[in-house]
Amino acid sequence: MTARRSRPRAYLLLSRISNLPTIWSNVLAGMTIAGGAVLQFPLALIALVAVAVSLVYTGGMILNDAFDAPFDAMHRPERPVAAGDVARSEAFAAGGLVILLGVLLQALVSPRSFAWAAILAGTVVLYDYHHKGFRFGPIVMGTCRGLVYCVAASAAAGVSASVLAAALLLTVYTASLTLVAKRAGPRAGIVVPVMIAGMSLLDALVIAWSGGGVLTFVAVVCFALTLAFQRVVPGT
Repeated sequence: MTARRSRPRAYLLLSRISNLPTIWSNVLAGMTIAGGAVLQFPLALIALVAVAVSLVYTGGMILNDAFDAPFDAMHRPERPVAAGDVARSEAFAAGGLVILLGVLLQALVSPRSFAWAAILAGTVVLYDYHHKGFRFGPIVMGTCRGLVYCVAASAAAGVSASVLAAALLLTVYTASLTLVAKRAGPRAGIVVPVMIAGMSLLDALVIAWSGGGVLTFVAVVCFALTLAFQRVVPGT
């Protein structure tokens, strides 16, 4: 038996909020591929796209634990929903609402990117609902990350062949990470958290290759931030 967590702490764990810097560097990379010098875009646009995608990510993580509650009750009883810190019905409602807010915000920020945001949200929900025992689960998870490039790029300029190629690279990396996490489980140690943070290093390479200049170092900072935040909220 474990002590009941506070609600704020439970939601921080549910949302895996420590991993959000990797989403921010994903957005920077996607916009850089599409537009070259991302700094040519209004700072408000960059920030709002990052917030919108962060909401979809956060809602997806909450839904993940809501769908996994029966499994977690047997295998991971320390997780917030399984432990009773947050009711399963509440997690479903909160996760769905946060994802919806993210998609609506993206539509307001850039109507032309609404379709990509909707596809991202749908893929996230599909993964949450059907990843247990699904052999293609890691690919679906990887696709969720790859689609972040497409959402960001569509808000900036458009989804080109270069964007799709980079999205495929991020998809493969994330699918590999997901496969390692599934196979190793608790034995993975620090490997999974470091691989999660490593997405920002991949973003840094993509940004550098796309001529993003100083934004390469911003992505590296996101890598460091993720590792630092994971000391407070574990990265899973």
